[in-house]
Amino acid sequence: MKNKDIPEVHFADIAVSAMESGKTLPAKFRRLLKQQLDKQIIDKKRIGIKMHFGSQLGFSTIHPLFIRILVEELKEAGARHIKIMDNHPADGIPRGYTREVLGCDVVSTFGATRKYLKKEKIGFKSLDFVEFGGEALDSDFFICLSHVKGHGDCGFGGAIKNIAMGVVPGESRSKLHHLEGGIAYDPKKCTLCMKCIKHCPNGAISKVKDKNEIAIFFHHCTYCQHCVMVCPEKALKMENRRFEDFSEGMALVTRKFLNHFQPQNLLFINVLLDITMFCDCWGLTTPNLVPDIGILLSHNITSIERASLDLIQKEPFLKKGLPKGRKRLKGKGHLFERIHGKDPYRMITALEKGLGHSAKYLLKPAE
Repeated sequence: MKNKDIPEVHFADIAVSAMESGKTLPAKFRRLLKQQLDKQIIDKKRIGIKMHFGSQLGFSTIHPLFIRILVEELKEAGARHIKIMDNHPADGIPRGYTREVLGCDVVSTFGATRKYLKKEKIGFKSLDFVEFGGEALDSDFFICLSHVKGHGDCGFGGAIKNIAMGVVPGESRSKLHHLEGGIAYDPKKCTLCMKCIKHCPNGAISKVKDKNEIAIFFHHCTYCQHCVMVCPEKALKMENRRFEDFSEGMALVTRKFLNHFQPQNLLFINVLLDITMFCDCWGLTTPNLVPDIGILLSHNITSIERASLDLIQKEPFLKKGLPKGRKRLKGKGHLFERIHGKDPYRMITALEKGLGHSAKYLLKPAE
């Protein structure tokens, strides 16, 4: 394979060569966008930017300055309309994700009524179909803007997770998570500390009236496993684990969504700053696992995901990134695998196979 056939991943390094604003990451990011946003393609298009707004006390999501720079450069390239989307726009307000700050519309992926959905057949085991947010599919040009971090279910969260779990509603996320297996509850181990109830983002757990136990309402449960991970007595656990099926399902959903767009109308941006142990959906921020790295940009989703993981693996591990109860990493492999016990490359490999993508990439440092 010749170099010209290998997908390019452009890299803006956070390291500075001099104490000048023009040498810093925001300036590098702007220059990179000027080089890579093709005005002939962007001109007069409706641009949809999918990101994750975070929630509650989380503060490690993408800084609004980088998003505003992206919006400004899209306008400069001739974009007709720009909208930034996630599931719950109100969650973005405390982190500065507003029209006034970002310079464009901030909307729900599922429309104002949260019912603007389009059903797509998947046909993989129990994952019969999913629904995609109509706002995302209505875009002429789609940008997946992802904050890269660890993830208890995927191994890590980047562009694939941002699409497969981010452009679908709770019912579809539940179908995806159910590929991993079910949640079993042992009332004999339960001390009714109520941590599971507090940390369930969907209100699916409650105390049973007149009984010393809890109940899970699986209609609301998305199998995110927050309850499993916070239970100090291990009264909740996943059973019949099938991480391989989950990775395959993530790849299938991502591929189905991407098939709605021509390759030239897709752009992926992975932000490798504040790389923490858990997903931003936890609503909290823990210390970094590795030092900040920079920002990656590519038109190839599997290449940017591989490059993100490879760059993270080269960095020194920061012990404070783990909670005090976790004194050391487990086993061998990628850092995220040693933390979460799952190979983070698995879903990338599955998506490469489905899209016919190369496992190689060419990393090109930005000026």
